[in-house]
Amino acid sequence: MRIFSRYVFRQATTAFLLILISLTGIVWIALALRQFNVVTSQGQDTWMLVRVTSLAVPNLMAIIAPFSFLIGALQTLNRLNTDSELIVLSAAGSTVWTVARPLLLLALIVSVFLAFVSHLAQPWSMRLLRDYMVQVRSDLLTQVIQPGRFSSPEQDLMFHIRDRSADGELLGLIMHDTRDKSQSQTYLAEHGTIVKQDDTAYLLMTTGHIIRRSDADGPPQIIAFDKYVVDLDRFEPQSDSSGELKPRERYWSELVNPSPSSKLYKSSAGQFRAEINERLVSPLYPIAFAFLIIAFVGQARSTRSSRMQSLVLTFLLGAACRMAGLALNSAVARNPTMLFALYGVPIFAIGLSLFMIKRADRQRPPSRLLETLSELPSAIAASIGRLLPRRKVAP
Repeated sequence: MRIFSRYVFRQATTAFLLILISLTGIVWIALALRQFNVVTSQGQDTWMLVRVTSLAVPNLMAIIAPFSFLIGALQTLNRLNTDSELIVLSAAGSTVWTVARPLLLLALIVSVFLAFVSHLAQPWSMRLLRDYMVQVRSDLLTQVIQPGRFSSPEQDLMFHIRDRSADGELLGLIMHDTRDKSQSQTYLAEHGTIVKQDDTAYLLMTTGHIIRRSDADGPPQIIAFDKYVVDLDRFEPQSDSSGELKPRERYWSELVNPSPSSKLYKSSAGQFRAEINERLVSPLYPIAFAFLIIAFVGQARSTRSSRMQSLVLTFLLGAACRMAGLALNSAVARNPTMLFALYGVPIFAIGLSLFMIKRADRQRPPSRLLETLSELPSAIAASIGRLLPRRKVAP
């Protein structure tokens, strides 16, 4: 790149990184405040809160990065025009592509970053978050529930223990579950132990009874047991595909080639289709934003005229394109024919921008340098004519 291109690239990159870090920090703080109950109600320490909320950062960056690039590039071009740098370039005969090249290069880098986040960073963080939630659920019984107190980790779910031994075993366990409105279940056990296997935590109860009541007027069913196992995943809302990786938790190969026996894929094939195409189309938006910025803000203007309307219009167009893409991604999960619209949004934005740039080039007045070069032959001829001696006309 030339000196000016490196200068524009450095300015735009600095603005992009500053905005990206600032927006990510603000959203992370808001998320941490919302998840603060992980510390207060579920007995986890502050470090667990930081780890759980930080794992959501890749997912946030996939949304924030295109907008950070949009705002950073707009601010860079507006400052270049305010300092009359774009005007000097236009007067020197440079085209709009002089400024466009470094912005397009930065857009390409942001697109590669988004592809990396979507295909690698996001599935890795979601899987690690899944493991942490297993730890939180298992710690719920071993650390949070206090002996002699009734604790409710979830609505319509109540725990009580008489005591806890030194090795963490629960003594005199009572668990009352009324989340299923069709029946209520009460578990009574002399001993309870938390057992972890793979990514799931289980509560192993020994020597107890299960009291089930499906009819308020009918007698309850009492079942005695020596050993009984309860999956702690039941403490959270579950689907028919409990234990399977969600589409966002899968790497690309697992996403495009799911197991034929997968219950989640059979019941929610549209979610897999939406996730695949979202990972493919999201890197197109920074490039579309770059072309929109070049088309509407890349032309040099007098410092006396306000560029605020163009800046606001460009930002609204970019935001509308991205919001439309997110809405269409949800529609693709229900209707496969919406794929054309999903890819059509960024492609249409790029095509419209190229049309606007081409139209502006045709209407662009010639620069001072071109005018001087075009008048140079006539000026040289006039100077030579003045130097030559004039012939006298005979009387």
